[in-house]
Amino acid sequence: MTPNEMARLHAMCFAVPRPWSKDEFGALLACSHVFAAGNRHGFALGRAIAGEAELLTLAIAPEHRRRGLGRHLLASFEREARRRGARSAFLEVSADNIPAIALYAAAGYREAGRRSGYYRHGNSIAIDAILMRRILPAGA
Repeated sequence: MTPNEMARLHAMCFAVPRPWSKDEFGALLACSHVFAAGNRHGFALGRAIAGEAELLTLAIAPEHRRRGLGRHLLASFEREARRRGARSAFLEVSADNIPAIALYAAAGYREAGRRSGYYRHGNSIAIDAILMRRILPAGA
């Protein structure tokens, strides 16, 4: 996927946190430790460095959700992270994103911390960011 395609899909998926721009995706993808997996219906963007991986974002077009694509993309992220030497992976998810939390929990991620009031909906509602982590299996 191109940075422009990623930005378009990201904008369809996120209001909070705000969607990322094509320039932001381009800058991330220019880094040697950043990688992506996916297709025009969804993608996972991650980075791996110093034995750890971070899932930066996972975006799936609304009309393609609940079909296993998120699980597939998460597994692809983990395989590539492990290939790059990561032994653990972490991510951050909005506490009100119940489907994403369920996906990550089903894949073995567990809450490792919270950032209280990290996300803002407009000027009034503050939502916690949940930090989740898992050890990557050797065969991932």
